[in-house]
Amino acid sequence: MVKQILKEKIQDYINANLNTDLHSLLLKKSPFPEVSMQEIVQQIKGKQVAQKKFPFLLKESIIFPPQLNLEQSSSEKTALYKSDLLKGKKFIDLTSGFGIDAYYLSQNFGEITLVEQNSELLDIVEHNWNTLGKKATFINQKLEDFLSENKEIFDVIYLDPARRDNNKNKVFLLEDLSPNIIEIQEKLLFISNEVVIKLSPLIDLKYLVSVLPNIFRIEVIAVKNDVKEVVVFLSNHNSGKIVCKCVNLESEEPGFEFQFNDEENAVAEYSEPEKFIYIPNNSILKAGVFNLISEKFKVKKLHPNTHIYTSSQKIINFPGRIFEMEMADAKQIKKKNQFNIISKNYPLKPEEIKKKYGIKDGGENYLIFTQSKKGKIILKSV
Repeated sequence: MVKQILKEKIQDYINANLNTDLHSLLLKKSPFPEVSMQEIVQQIKGKQVAQKKFPFLLKESIIFPPQLNLEQSSSEKTALYKSDLLKGKKFIDLTSGFGIDAYYLSQNFGEITLVEQNSELLDIVEHNWNTLGKKATFINQKLEDFLSENKEIFDVIYLDPARRDNNKNKVFLLEDLSPNIIEIQEKLLFISNEVVIKLSPLIDLKYLVSVLPNIFRIEVIAVKNDVKEVVVFLSNHNSGKIVCKCVNLESEEPGFEFQFNDEENAVAEYSEPEKFIYIPNNSILKAGVFNLISEKFKVKKLHPNTHIYTSSQKIINFPGRIFEMEMADAKQIKKKNQFNIISKNYPLKPEEIKKKYGIKDGGENYLIFTQSKKGKIILKSV
Protein backbone atom coordinates (compact mmCIF):
# COMPACT_ATOMS: atom_id res chain seq x y z
CA MET A 1 0.00 0.00 0.00
CA VAL A 2 2.81 2.43 0.85
CA LYS A 3 3.98 3.11 -2.69
CA GLN A 4 0.49 3.39 -4.20
CA ILE A 5 -1.00 5.65 -1.52
CA LEU A 6 1.84 8.16 -2.00
CA LYS A 7 0.92 8.88 -5.62
CA GLU A 8 0.28 12.59 -6.09
CA LYS A 9 -3.26 12.20 -7.42
CA ILE A 10 -4.23 9.97 -4.46
CA GLN A 11 -2.66 12.34 -1.92
CA ASP A 12 -4.54 15.25 -3.53
CA TYR A 13 -7.80 13.30 -3.15
CA ILE A 14 -7.02 12.53 0.51
CA ASN A 15 -6.25 16.17 1.32
CA ALA A 16 -9.37 17.35 -0.51
CA ASN A 17 -11.55 15.09 1.66
CA LEU A 18 -10.11 15.76 5.12
CA ASN A 19 -13.42 17.23 6.27
CA THR A 20 -15.69 14.79 4.43
CA ASP A 21 -17.92 12.45 6.45
CA LEU A 22 -15.96 9.19 6.54
CA HIS A 23 -19.01 6.92 6.76
CA SER A 24 -20.46 8.34 3.56
CA LEU A 25 -17.05 8.17 1.91
CA LEU A 26 -16.75 4.45 2.71
CA LEU A 27 -19.95 3.82 0.75
CA LYS A 28 -18.36 5.17 -2.40
CA LYS A 29 -16.16 3.30 -4.82
CA SER A 30 -12.50 4.26 -4.86
CA PRO A 31 -11.66 6.44 -7.88
CA PHE A 32 -8.27 4.73 -7.99
CA PRO A 33 -7.98 1.03 -8.92
CA GLU A 34 -4.65 0.63 -7.09
CA VAL A 35 -6.03 1.51 -3.62
CA SER A 36 -9.32 0.77 -1.88
CA MET A 37 -11.62 3.35 -0.35
CA GLN A 38 -10.87 1.74 3.05
CA GLU A 39 -7.17 2.53 2.57
CA ILE A 40 -7.98 6.11 1.56
CA VAL A 41 -10.23 6.61 4.59
CA GLN A 42 -7.48 5.15 6.79
CA GLN A 43 -5.17 7.96 5.67
CA ILE A 44 -7.82 10.64 6.16
CA LYS A 45 -8.54 9.34 9.67
CA GLY A 46 -4.81 9.27 10.40
CA LYS A 47 -4.39 12.90 9.39
CA GLN A 48 -7.39 13.89 11.52
CA VAL A 49 -5.94 12.11 14.57
CA ALA A 50 -2.47 13.56 13.91
CA GLN A 51 -3.78 17.12 14.05
CA LYS A 52 -4.44 16.71 17.78
CA LYS A 53 -2.28 13.78 18.85
CA PHE A 54 0.99 13.99 16.89
CA PRO A 55 1.07 17.10 14.65
CA PHE A 56 4.76 16.53 13.80
CA LEU A 57 3.52 13.87 11.34
CA LEU A 58 1.45 16.35 9.32
CA LYS A 59 4.02 16.37 6.57
CA GLU A 60 4.09 15.19 2.97
CA SER A 61 4.69 11.48 2.34
CA ILE A 62 3.74 10.33 5.87
CA ILE A 63 1.65 7.13 5.96
CA PHE A 64 -0.86 6.32 8.71
CA PRO A 65 -1.76 2.85 10.04
CA PRO A 66 -5.22 1.42 10.91
CA GLN A 67 -7.26 3.11 13.64
CA LEU A 68 -6.42 0.60 16.40
CA ASN A 69 -2.71 1.44 16.05
CA LEU A 70 -3.54 5.15 16.16
CA GLU A 71 -5.57 4.67 19.34
CA GLN A 72 -2.83 2.89 21.27
CA SER A 73 -0.09 5.28 20.16
CA SER A 74 1.12 7.80 22.70
CA SER A 75 0.50 11.44 21.98
CA GLU A 76 3.37 13.67 20.97
CA LYS A 77 3.01 15.51 24.30
CA THR A 78 3.35 12.45 26.55
CA ALA A 79 6.14 10.96 24.42
CA LEU A 80 8.11 14.22 24.58
CA TYR A 81 7.71 14.34 28.37
CA LYS A 82 8.99 10.77 28.76
CA SER A 83 11.95 11.46 26.46
CA ASP A 84 13.51 13.72 29.10
CA LEU A 85 13.60 10.81 31.55
CA LEU A 86 15.80 8.50 29.46
CA LYS A 87 19.28 8.54 28.00
CA GLY A 88 22.05 6.12 27.06
CA LYS A 89 23.76 4.53 24.08
CA LYS A 90 21.44 1.70 22.99
CA PHE A 91 17.63 1.94 23.02
CA ILE A 92 15.17 -0.74 21.95
CA ASP A 93 11.38 -0.63 21.63
CA LEU A 94 10.13 -4.22 21.73
CA THR A 95 6.53 -3.31 20.81
CA SER A 96 7.12 -0.60 18.25
CA GLY A 97 3.55 -0.15 17.04
CA PHE A 98 3.29 3.14 15.17
CA GLY A 99 6.60 4.23 16.70
CA ILE A 100 5.59 7.56 18.27
CA ASP A 101 7.13 6.76 21.65
CA ALA A 102 10.27 5.31 20.07
CA TYR A 103 10.70 8.41 17.90
CA TYR A 104 10.85 10.68 20.94
CA LEU A 105 12.21 8.39 23.67
CA SER A 106 15.23 7.49 21.55
CA GLN A 107 16.34 11.11 21.08
CA ASN A 108 19.06 10.78 23.73
CA PHE A 109 20.45 7.50 22.35
CA GLY A 110 22.99 6.66 19.66
CA GLU A 111 21.66 3.27 18.51
CA ILE A 112 17.94 2.59 18.08
CA THR A 113 16.19 -0.74 17.44
CA LEU A 114 12.48 -1.24 16.78
CA VAL A 115 10.87 -4.67 17.02
CA GLU A 116 7.38 -5.19 15.56
CA GLN A 117 5.63 -8.44 14.57
CA ASN A 118 3.20 -6.76 12.14
CA SER A 119 5.23 -6.48 8.92
CA GLU A 120 2.85 -4.01 7.22
CA LEU A 121 2.91 -1.72 10.25
CA LEU A 122 6.70 -1.91 10.47
CA ASP A 123 6.97 -1.03 6.78
CA ILE A 124 4.90 2.09 7.44
CA VAL A 125 7.06 3.08 10.41
CA GLU A 126 10.29 2.51 8.50
CA HIS A 127 9.00 4.61 5.61
CA ASN A 128 7.95 7.43 7.94
CA TRP A 129 11.25 7.43 9.83
CA ASN A 130 13.18 7.56 6.56
CA THR A 131 10.98 10.45 5.46
CA LEU A 132 11.71 12.25 8.74
CA GLY A 133 15.44 11.54 8.47
CA LYS A 134 15.64 9.37 11.59
CA LYS A 135 17.75 6.19 11.57
CA ALA A 136 17.02 2.89 13.29
CA THR A 137 17.30 -0.88 12.91
CA PHE A 138 13.87 -2.35 12.10
CA ILE A 139 13.22 -5.99 13.08
CA ASN A 140 10.07 -7.81 11.96
CA GLN A 141 9.77 -10.51 14.61
CA LYS A 142 7.63 -11.64 17.52
CA LEU A 143 8.86 -10.26 20.81
CA GLU A 144 9.15 -13.72 22.35
CA ASP A 145 11.26 -14.96 19.43
CA PHE A 146 13.49 -11.91 19.62
CA LEU A 147 14.10 -12.42 23.34
CA SER A 148 14.99 -16.09 22.85
CA GLU A 149 17.51 -15.30 20.08
CA ASN A 150 18.94 -11.93 21.16
CA LYS A 151 22.44 -11.70 22.60
CA GLU A 152 22.75 -7.90 22.80
CA ILE A 153 22.63 -5.74 25.92
CA PHE A 154 20.64 -2.50 25.83
CA ASP A 155 20.72 0.58 28.05
CA VAL A 156 16.93 0.94 27.98
CA ILE A 157 14.12 -1.38 26.88
CA TYR A 158 10.71 0.16 26.21
CA LEU A 159 7.41 -1.69 25.91
CA ASP A 160 3.82 -0.66 25.25
CA PRO A 161 1.94 -3.98 25.51
CA ALA A 162 -1.27 -4.53 23.54
CA ARG A 163 -4.25 -3.91 25.80
CA ARG A 164 -6.86 -5.93 23.93
CA ASP A 165 -7.57 -9.67 24.17
CA ASN A 166 -8.32 -12.06 21.30
CA ASN A 167 -11.91 -10.78 21.22
CA LYS A 168 -10.66 -7.17 20.98
CA ASN A 169 -11.94 -6.38 24.49
CA LYS A 170 -9.86 -3.95 26.52
CA VAL A 171 -7.70 -5.47 29.28
CA PHE A 172 -5.21 -3.88 31.66
CA LEU A 173 -3.90 -6.45 34.17
CA LEU A 174 -0.29 -7.36 33.38
CA GLU A 175 -1.03 -11.07 33.01
CA ASP A 176 -3.70 -10.30 30.37
CA LEU A 177 -1.53 -8.07 28.20
CA SER A 178 0.37 -9.09 25.11
CA PRO A 179 3.15 -9.73 25.94
CA ASN A 180 2.52 -10.97 29.48
CA ILE A 181 4.83 -8.65 31.43
CA ILE A 182 4.90 -10.81 34.55
CA GLU A 183 6.21 -13.79 32.56
CA ILE A 184 8.98 -11.93 30.72
CA GLN A 185 10.18 -9.40 33.32
CA GLU A 186 13.24 -11.46 34.29
CA LYS A 187 14.24 -11.93 30.63
CA LEU A 188 13.94 -8.18 30.06
CA LEU A 189 16.12 -7.33 33.06
CA PHE A 190 18.70 -9.88 31.90
CA ILE A 191 19.44 -7.84 28.75
CA SER A 192 18.97 -4.34 30.18
CA ASN A 193 19.33 -2.60 33.50
CA GLU A 194 16.36 -0.33 32.82
CA VAL A 195 12.96 -1.41 31.50
CA VAL A 196 10.23 1.15 30.89
CA ILE A 197 6.62 0.00 30.42
CA LYS A 198 3.63 2.10 29.38
CA LEU A 199 0.38 0.87 30.94
CA SER A 200 -3.31 1.69 31.02
CA PRO A 201 -4.48 4.65 33.15
CA LEU A 202 -6.88 2.15 34.77
CA ILE A 203 -4.08 0.07 36.31
CA ASP A 204 -3.94 -0.06 40.11
CA LEU A 205 -0.61 1.16 41.48
CA LYS A 206 -0.62 -1.13 44.52
CA TYR A 207 -1.21 -4.09 42.23
CA LEU A 208 1.78 -3.02 40.10
CA VAL A 209 4.08 -2.89 43.09
CA SER A 210 2.89 -6.33 44.22
CA VAL A 211 3.66 -8.07 40.91
CA LEU A 212 6.75 -6.16 39.71
CA PRO A 213 9.41 -6.39 42.44
CA ASN A 214 11.98 -4.37 40.48
CA ILE A 215 9.99 -1.13 40.18
CA PHE A 216 11.94 1.97 41.18
CA ARG A 217 9.78 4.69 39.61
CA ILE A 218 6.15 5.26 38.60
CA GLU A 219 4.94 8.19 36.47
CA VAL A 220 1.25 9.06 36.37
CA ILE A 221 0.82 11.26 33.30
CA ALA A 222 -2.28 13.38 32.66
CA VAL A 223 -2.87 15.84 29.83
CA LYS A 224 -5.34 18.65 30.55
CA ASN A 225 -6.48 16.73 33.65
CA ASP A 226 -7.17 13.52 31.73
CA VAL A 227 -4.93 10.66 32.90
CA LYS A 228 -3.43 9.13 29.75
CA GLU A 229 -0.72 6.76 30.96
CA VAL A 230 0.85 5.04 33.93
CA VAL A 231 4.53 4.38 33.18
CA VAL A 232 6.65 2.07 35.32
CA PHE A 233 10.45 1.87 35.44
CA LEU A 234 12.20 -1.37 36.42
CA SER A 235 15.85 -1.91 37.34
CA ASN A 236 18.10 -4.60 38.74
CA HIS A 237 19.68 -2.03 41.01
CA ASN A 238 16.62 -0.47 42.64
CA SER A 239 17.04 0.51 46.27
CA GLY A 240 13.66 -0.81 47.36
CA LYS A 241 12.23 2.70 47.47
CA ILE A 242 9.76 3.65 44.76
CA VAL A 243 9.51 7.24 43.59
CA CYS A 244 6.13 8.21 42.20
CA LYS A 245 5.51 11.40 40.24
CA CYS A 246 2.18 12.87 39.15
CA VAL A 247 2.10 15.40 36.31
CA ASN A 248 -0.67 17.26 34.52
CA LEU A 249 0.72 18.33 31.15
CA GLU A 250 -0.60 21.43 29.36
CA SER A 251 -1.39 23.08 32.67
CA GLU A 252 0.54 25.42 34.94
CA GLU A 253 0.15 23.06 37.87
CA PRO A 254 3.36 21.75 39.43
CA GLY A 255 4.21 18.06 39.42
CA PHE A 256 4.01 16.19 42.71
CA GLU A 257 6.73 13.68 43.63
CA PHE A 258 6.69 11.36 46.64
CA GLN A 259 7.80 7.97 47.94
CA PHE A 260 5.22 5.31 47.14
CA ASN A 261 4.59 4.27 50.75
CA ASP A 262 4.34 7.85 52.09
CA GLU A 263 0.54 7.73 51.95
CA GLU A 264 0.41 4.90 54.49
CA ASN A 265 2.02 7.04 57.17
CA ALA A 266 0.39 10.38 56.26
CA VAL A 267 -2.32 11.89 58.47
CA ALA A 268 -4.92 14.29 57.08
CA GLU A 269 -6.44 17.17 58.96
CA TYR A 270 -10.18 17.87 58.64
CA SER A 271 -12.14 21.08 58.63
CA GLU A 272 -15.36 22.67 57.50
CA PRO A 273 -14.86 24.87 54.41
CA GLU A 274 -12.57 27.86 54.83
CA LYS A 275 -11.85 30.68 52.37
CA PHE A 276 -9.93 28.64 49.77
CA ILE A 277 -10.99 25.34 48.23
CA TYR A 278 -8.63 22.92 46.44
CA ILE A 279 -9.43 20.10 44.04
CA PRO A 280 -6.39 17.94 43.15
CA ASN A 281 -5.84 17.15 39.49
CA ASN A 282 -6.68 13.66 38.29
CA SER A 283 -3.08 12.41 38.28
CA ILE A 284 -3.03 13.01 42.05
CA LEU A 285 -6.41 11.30 42.49
CA LYS A 286 -5.18 8.36 40.42
CA ALA A 287 -2.19 7.95 42.75
CA GLY A 288 -4.54 7.90 45.74
CA VAL A 289 -2.38 10.16 47.94
CA PHE A 290 -5.35 11.79 49.67
CA ASN A 291 -3.85 12.11 53.15
CA LEU A 292 -0.39 12.97 51.87
CA ILE A 293 -1.74 15.97 49.96
CA SER A 294 -3.27 17.30 53.17
CA GLU A 295 -0.03 16.80 55.08
CA LYS A 296 2.40 18.15 52.46
CA PHE A 297 0.44 21.26 51.48
CA LYS A 298 -1.06 22.05 54.90
CA VAL A 299 -4.61 21.91 53.58
CA LYS A 300 -7.52 20.23 55.36
CA LYS A 301 -9.92 17.65 53.99
CA LEU A 302 -13.65 18.23 54.15
CA HIS A 303 -14.55 14.55 54.62
CA PRO A 304 -12.74 11.17 54.49
CA ASN A 305 -14.47 10.36 51.18
CA THR A 306 -14.44 13.89 49.78
CA HIS A 307 -11.13 14.59 48.06
CA ILE A 308 -11.59 18.33 48.35
CA TYR A 309 -9.36 20.43 50.59
CA THR A 310 -9.54 23.82 52.25
CA SER A 311 -7.40 26.49 53.94
CA SER A 312 -7.74 30.03 55.25
CA GLN A 313 -4.59 31.20 53.45
CA LYS A 314 -4.00 30.58 49.74
CA ILE A 315 -1.50 27.82 48.84
CA ILE A 316 0.01 28.89 45.51
CA ASN A 317 1.81 25.72 44.38
CA PHE A 318 -1.07 23.26 44.82
CA PRO A 319 -1.27 20.58 42.05
CA GLY A 320 -4.87 21.21 41.08
CA ARG A 321 -7.58 23.84 40.86
CA ILE A 322 -7.91 26.57 43.48
CA PHE A 323 -11.16 28.42 44.22
CA GLU A 324 -12.14 31.21 46.56
CA MET A 325 -15.58 30.18 47.83
CA GLU A 326 -18.21 30.64 50.49
CA MET A 327 -21.04 28.53 51.86
CA ALA A 328 -24.32 28.80 49.94
CA ASP A 329 -27.92 27.92 50.70
CA ALA A 330 -29.92 25.92 48.17
CA LYS A 331 -32.74 28.45 48.53
CA GLN A 332 -30.41 31.19 47.31
CA ILE A 333 -29.77 29.45 43.97
CA LYS A 334 -31.98 31.23 41.47
CA LYS A 335 -33.25 29.52 38.36
CA LYS A 336 -31.64 30.47 35.05
CA ASN A 337 -28.47 31.60 36.81
CA GLN A 338 -25.31 30.40 35.06
CA PHE A 339 -22.78 28.24 36.91
CA ASN A 340 -20.18 25.56 36.32
CA ILE A 341 -21.27 22.63 38.48
CA ILE A 342 -18.86 20.34 40.35
CA SER A 343 -20.27 17.36 42.24
CA LYS A 344 -18.00 15.25 44.46
CA ASN A 345 -19.18 12.77 47.10
CA TYR A 346 -22.71 14.07 46.57
CA PRO A 347 -25.87 12.07 45.71
CA LEU A 348 -26.66 13.99 42.51
CA LYS A 349 -24.58 14.23 39.34
CA PRO A 350 -23.99 17.65 37.70
CA GLU A 351 -26.72 17.08 35.08
CA GLU A 352 -29.22 16.13 37.80
CA ILE A 353 -28.26 19.22 39.83
CA LYS A 354 -28.73 21.52 36.84
CA LYS A 355 -32.16 20.01 36.17
CA LYS A 356 -33.25 20.19 39.82
CA TYR A 357 -32.26 23.83 40.31
CA GLY A 358 -32.84 25.06 36.75
CA ILE A 359 -29.21 26.15 36.40
CA LYS A 360 -27.69 27.12 33.06
CA ASP A 361 -24.29 25.61 32.38
CA GLY A 362 -21.14 27.70 31.90
CA GLY A 363 -19.98 31.18 32.82
CA GLU A 364 -17.19 32.16 35.20
CA ASN A 365 -18.85 31.21 38.51
CA TYR A 366 -18.79 27.79 40.18
CA LEU A 367 -21.02 25.80 42.50
CA ILE A 368 -19.53 22.81 44.31
CA PHE A 369 -21.96 20.24 45.70
CA THR A 370 -20.17 17.98 48.17
CA GLN A 371 -20.02 16.76 51.78
CA SER A 372 -18.12 17.80 54.85
CA LYS A 373 -18.07 15.87 58.11
CA LYS A 374 -21.26 17.70 59.08
CA GLY A 375 -23.17 16.62 55.99
CA LYS A 376 -24.11 17.82 52.52
CA ILE A 377 -22.99 21.34 51.61
CA ILE A 378 -23.00 23.75 48.68
CA LEU A 379 -20.09 26.10 47.98
CA LYS A 380 -20.35 29.17 45.77
CA SER A 381 -17.42 30.99 44.14
CA VAL A 382 -16.80 34.49 45.43
